[in-house]
Amino acid sequence: MPIIKSAKKRVRTAEKAAIRNSKTKRSLKSAVKAFTKAVTGGDKKVVAETHAQAQSALAKAGKKNVMHKNKVARKQSQLAKAAKAAGSEAKPAAKKTVAKKATTKAPAKAAKKTTAKKPAAKK
Repeated sequence: MPIIKSAKKRVRTAEKAAIRNSKTKRSLKSAVKAFTKAVTGGDKKVVAETHAQAQSALAKAGKKNVMHKNKVARKQSQLAKAAKAAGSEAKPAAKKTVAKKATTKAPAKAAKKTTAKKPAAKK
């Protein structure tokens, strides 16, 4: 066991993170398994629904850094390919663009402009 106070806190936060990560991994695995089961079943509507849920679970895992973003992209691509092969009418989820908020900071002081020009380059 750690003796230092900050190390004790680190153990507590690591436990919380491990629990949170394991929940994310479990929901991801169950969503992907449901999708693969639906693909073998053949019902197009169920395939579309489970595909959307699996894509969402993968995106959450990538967002929370449970899974590397490139692995998430690869898995999403594989699922989309499988859904297309199964004849699903599922359309790929469009990426949401978030509008940036206008900053209300005070304008920074203008820097002094120098009027001296650089000498022309020699030929």
